[in-house]
Amino acid sequence: MTCGALLGAAMSAALMGAPAQAQGLMQELPGFRGKQAGDLVVGFGAIGVLPQNGGRVDAIGGKPEASDTLTPQLDLTYFLTSNLSLNLIAATSRHDVTVKGSALGDVDLGRVWALPPTLTLQFHPLPAARLSPYVGAGVNYTVFYGEGGSRTAPVSKVDIENSWGWALNAGVDYALTPEWGLNLDVKKLFLRPDVSVNGGAIGARADLDPWIVGAALRYRF
Repeated sequence: MTCGALLGAAMSAALMGAPAQAQGLMQELPGFRGKQAGDLVVGFGAIGVLPQNGGRVDAIGGKPEASDTLTPQLDLTYFLTSNLSLNLIAATSRHDVTVKGSALGDVDLGRVWALPPTLTLQFHPLPAARLSPYVGAGVNYTVFYGEGGSRTAPVSKVDIENSWGWALNAGVDYALTPEWGLNLDVKKLFLRPDVSVNGGAIGARADLDPWIVGAALRYRF
């Protein structure tokens, strides 16, 4: 199943609800009280950052590409009401960057680190269920840093500009105990930073638009 199909399936489950199954799950865990306003949930897990790749390169042509990567993630969720929450993720990931099919052939631009804090507003249609899906939307600001590594001559310097982007989100929480739970989450970021090579001698725009797919163990305070 593709990431797009997974996100669509999760959104459909969250919006349609499946009330009969949720009703059964609500009574299986002694002391479970469901999601409530004021709850703070902290999660720690791992995410896969999967750029879709695309864009343009001035002068030499070709397509910018960034590698997939796996990295740890910390996330915080605060419930404004039982149905609405704010979620913030914090992680940093390293990617190899190349230009494929340029007039110079495949060009290695080295590596870069990305710090993509993302804030989403999430809707939980079944806040009292032990198995609780959600959907959301929000904003992302990605900081690119640590550009370096080996590069194809004549490339000597690469600068990837920090960039704002939008985010769509879907996922599901499963309560293990009244405090502990498992989370599966999918985010789609719309992220298209500008790239400068050799001090602006060559300009580019990287249409990264990554999927962020993760799993985490969460604790509710």
